[in-house]
Amino acid sequence: MSLVVPERTVSGRGSRRVIAATLAACAGPVVIVRGRSAGWADVLAADLRHTGRQVLEVTGQGEPSLPFLEGTLALLRPHAPGAVVAIGGGSVIDLGKALAALLPAVLPPLEHLEVVGAGRPLDRAPLPFVAVPTTAGTGAEATKNAVIDVPAHRRKVSLRDVRMLPALAVLDADLTGGAPWPVTLMCGMDALTQLIEPFLCARARPDVDRFCRVAIPLTMRALLRLSQGEDAEARDVLLAAAHLSGIALANAGLGAVHGLAGVIGGQTHAPHGAICARLLPGVLRANAQACGAAGMDTSRFAEVDRMIAGAFDAPGGSAARLLKDWLAAAPLPPLDGDTGMNDLEVAELAAASSSMKANPVALASDVLADIIAEGRSIGAR
Repeated sequence: MSLVVPERTVSGRGSRRVIAATLAACAGPVVIVRGRSAGWADVLAADLRHTGRQVLEVTGQGEPSLPFLEGTLALLRPHAPGAVVAIGGGSVIDLGKALAALLPAVLPPLEHLEVVGAGRPLDRAPLPFVAVPTTAGTGAEATKNAVIDVPAHRRKVSLRDVRMLPALAVLDADLTGGAPWPVTLMCGMDALTQLIEPFLCARARPDVDRFCRVAIPLTMRALLRLSQGEDAEARDVLLAAAHLSGIALANAGLGAVHGLAGVIGGQTHAPHGAICARLLPGVLRANAQACGAAGMDTSRFAEVDRMIAGAFDAPGGSAARLLKDWLAAAPLPPLDGDTGMNDLEVAELAAASSSMKANPVALASDVLADIIAEGRSIGAR
């Protein structure tokens, strides 16, 4: 059993300074994929141009969509880029990862997409890719997939290949400091979910379990501290935890939260972290009940309860109840949106997702629909 991780990871404040030296070994123009507010991308672009490198800049427009991806590939290919750097949140890193994977490809992108496409492996090796997260949530810098919105199908699906793992992941908490609390919360709840689901999923494995057990309570404590104001140490912890969450999902699996989130996000365009936050309490409760009713081992659910209760200093509390009560007052956007479907139809569509297949127990569609309704009710006035 091997653990799939980026080729190289550097961490610590100021560690972003290693990027220029890494890129020196790559020939050809450098593509910098950035978010609108990724100010340090300007510094890197200027430094590279000062050395004579051609730099091609792409600004992410929210979560990457298939039409935007196809158009960007068409613009970049004539320049024959040699490497891609993504500086930003999870959607920016997913866009960069997809560009690095598909710029050398022969087949159209849809041929490589899961669920709505053929799901074919990449026909060419990706370009060298450097991932620099500026939020602490998705762990996209440690995963082998990129999530792509396909408007024609109103779904978010993955482009997946183990060769999509970054050549270099840079964890520099200087770049995450000062993010607004709602953004920090949504990103952090995504990371927490991505640590809990691999720990509970049907594909859980001992090496992933080991760091999930450490990271779950640390992530919850860091979020509680950041809810009270800016905290540099908590930022460091949350960025490391998000990275570990990416490794966890890449090597074990996820579950019903992400199975549902892919459909709901594709239909409503609600922020992914907010969807995860709203679904996690209900999924924890429903999975524990279903596993217990089926006579399955529920000791891992009890472990998660203890880890979350310890962070809240609430001995004996359940993770589902503690998280639901805490999130009730949180600045989370609603799940409302025009899906064109009722909750039961959303649940039935989610059953085909790869994440749902790793859930610890098969949940009936009516149970999944109830989870969606419960998530919608959190914090409702």
